[in-house]
Amino acid sequence: MTRTQFERRIAGALILALTSLALACGRKGKTEPAVAETPPVTLGNENIVIAERRVLKNGPAISGALAPVRQATVRAEVSGTVLRNLLQQGQRADSGRLIIRIDEAAIRDAYTSAKSNLVTAQSSLELAKRNAERSAALADAGAIADRDLESSRWAVQNAQAAVAEAQSRVASAEKQLARTEVRAPFAGILSELMAKEGDVVLPGNPLFTLIDPASMQLEASVPVSALTKLRVGMPVEFGVSGYDGRNFKGRIDRINPTADPATGQVRIYVSIPNLGGMLVSGLYADGRVAIETKETLAAPFAAIDTRGTGPAVIRLRGSKVERVPVQPGLRDEAAEWVEIQGAVAPGDTLLLGTAQGLTEGTVARVVGE
Repeated sequence: MTRTQFERRIAGALILALTSLALACGRKGKTEPAVAETPPVTLGNENIVIAERRVLKNGPAISGALAPVRQATVRAEVSGTVLRNLLQQGQRADSGRLIIRIDEAAIRDAYTSAKSNLVTAQSSLELAKRNAERSAALADAGAIADRDLESSRWAVQNAQAAVAEAQSRVASAEKQLARTEVRAPFAGILSELMAKEGDVVLPGNPLFTLIDPASMQLEASVPVSALTKLRVGMPVEFGVSGYDGRNFKGRIDRINPTADPATGQVRIYVSIPNLGGMLVSGLYADGRVAIETKETLAAPFAAIDTRGTGPAVIRLRGSKVERVPVQPGLRDEAAEWVEIQGAVAPGDTLLLGTAQGLTEGTVARVVGE
């Protein structure tokens, strides 16, 4: 090998080494492409609920119309024309208050006649007694026959019977006369006035309806299956139409011993104190009998996921979705919340609706939380 050839070979090797070094440095200077991260799933407030401790109540639902415990429809007991109404609908009446006056002219005439007949009968009785006394004296002297004495005594008895009958007629007329003044049988409020001034009424015709608003009652039905759990005195909570957001309380006063064979329902009667007279008859009420009450950790019915092998809640903890098995307990049908037992704490964020379909480990965040 000549010197020129050797120099050329050394120069080629040097160029090759420098080229390899340049390529290696170029590769080291370039950065590897970053792996793109999956963005978190966004959830709205409608997709979450917070587990919390609250009072749950369980018992059969009831509904019905309110009615006063004490009410009366007063009817006419005599015939006549209504002369005057001394009270109008909605006004309060004390017990014995005069409300309607009926024309008494015909009845007073009968009363006057009965009293006159009584005076006549009493005079006849006095005369019969004097005659009987004279007859007894004559009989003792042998001046009259025994049959004449007996006749005078019979005359006294007949006169006494006539007086008794006349007294009865007077008493009856007095009662009829008193019935022309129709009074309140108890203290209450006039809820309906059926007879107006000038109306002609007959015995049995309704005149007015009086109610005592101090206490109301709710008549409702419950399933026969709940009958074994019901007791007189159990508390009842309910709402009333027209009083949105207000809860009222009462107690079971009576339980009907007979079930309706067609519906399988049993009637119960709930007494309701009406303090201040706020409640009025005829309003619709619905509620439930509070058979069982418990303060516990709870969540809405919708928070319980039953799609797996057992009931669970889907919890969002540390921005990650996880499935937590739970055991449902006491159910509050009115509030639609249920007791949850398991590894859940008050304040935990639980998912609802379509958000429950997220797989475990999914990163999520709540928008507008």
